[in-house]
Amino acid sequence: MIIQLLIVLAALYVGSRYGSLALGAISGIGLAILVFGFGLKPGTPPTDVIYIIIAAVTCAGTLQASGGMDWMIQVAEKMLRKHPRHITFLAPVTTFFLTVLVGTGHVVYTIMPIICDIALKKGIRPERPCGVASVASQVGITCSPIAAAVVAFVTISNANGYMVTIPHVLMVTIPACLIGLMCAAAASYNRGKDLTDDKDFQARIADPEQRQYIYGSNATTLDKVITKEAKASVYVFLFSLLVIVAFAFCQMIHVTRNGESVTLASAIKLPKMNLIIQIIMLVAAACNIMFCKAQPKRAVGGAVWQSGMVAVVAIYGIAWLADTYFSNYMTEMKAMLGGMVESYPWTIALVFFLVSVLINSQGAVVVSMLPLAYSLGIPGPVLLGVLPSVYGYFFIPNYPSDIATVNFDRSGTTKIGKYLLNHSFMMPGLISVIVSTIIGYLITNVFFPGFFASFMS
Repeated sequence: MIIQLLIVLAALYVGSRYGSLALGAISGIGLAILVFGFGLKPGTPPTDVIYIIIAAVTCAGTLQASGGMDWMIQVAEKMLRKHPRHITFLAPVTTFFLTVLVGTGHVVYTIMPIICDIALKKGIRPERPCGVASVASQVGITCSPIAAAVVAFVTISNANGYMVTIPHVLMVTIPACLIGLMCAAAASYNRGKDLTDDKDFQARIADPEQRQYIYGSNATTLDKVITKEAKASVYVFLFSLLVIVAFAFCQMIHVTRNGESVTLASAIKLPKMNLIIQIIMLVAAACNIMFCKAQPKRAVGGAVWQSGMVAVVAIYGIAWLADTYFSNYMTEMKAMLGGMVESYPWTIALVFFLVSVLINSQGAVVVSMLPLAYSLGIPGPVLLGVLPSVYGYFFIPNYPSDIATVNFDRSGTTKIGKYLLNHSFMMPGLISVIVSTIIGYLITNVFFPGFFASFMS
């Protein structure tokens, strides 16, 4: 059992070193060793979650291809430039809600150069807004109605008897994560030396070429021409999100039928939410292609679609590998961890966080670890409360959004430290995740325990 666990961890470690598609592909090597080398029974691939990701990414890809994402970024930039003094608080709020809307944190690549530019022009140390804004772009994943982590949590929870819905999840994660991010932003407000007192920065701008490099650029999207088709694609996208949320509310509303209380969704015989999301997202993608001039070639060539497909492969391989291992040793896992999680069920948050540090995917953490958590007898409200803890891959600064942020900051204040872990994302990441997890746990288990426990069948 220990040898096989080491094989699982080795596959995840090697995959994370190569990055991108390697996470899923190298997990396949670990899977092959467990199945063919040790004779373990193969687990079940997370097909429902994968289908949802494909549908959502296809829709978001057509949104980008039609120019709709440019309009969303432009609106966000106007707000940021209107209040530059508050960039340390507004930047993470902006990246957070962009991720909530689109379902992926990779939208940060467009807005981050703008955040850096605004901070520099206002004389604010760019590390302050950039570090927390990069963290916020990933925190928003557990708050998006179309993100894999949220949909996977709902799907797996329902299969284990906790009949939670997407609106229920968002009622916990959005306030919890926003409070966590604001605490991180407050801690970042006076972080590091002011640019006028930073000797390293002053030495750099003393060189005319370096000064031109740092201050010469004027990153902006305000000069982009936004077509009516681009705006229409945003309306299509937002309407599709509203439709999905409306269907989800049908699972919350109870009506009386034949003398029994049933959900409205059951009464009108709606399909399961995972199917509804796929249908609505595909319809929205089709509308963007037919009516909003979203060229399919541009959609599949865009960063959003490509990063989403990488996530599909990663979740496919990682979750299948983890399910194979844990499903074969469920009895032993219960014996080892049962006592601890029974006395301190919140400690599962530490497990979620540590696994996320390894596999760089919140969706993969949920798909691979949530079934184990339910099998250990941890109540659904506890797992919902600690859902923000599935974001831990800021800990080792090798995630694309963090690396890109370091490169976007021309001042050099946002950096990866000499000792690797003393980087610009550690402090805001830890504060955000710890506070968000505590607030989420308090919401579901202290302030409103009866409300969230009522969804248990």
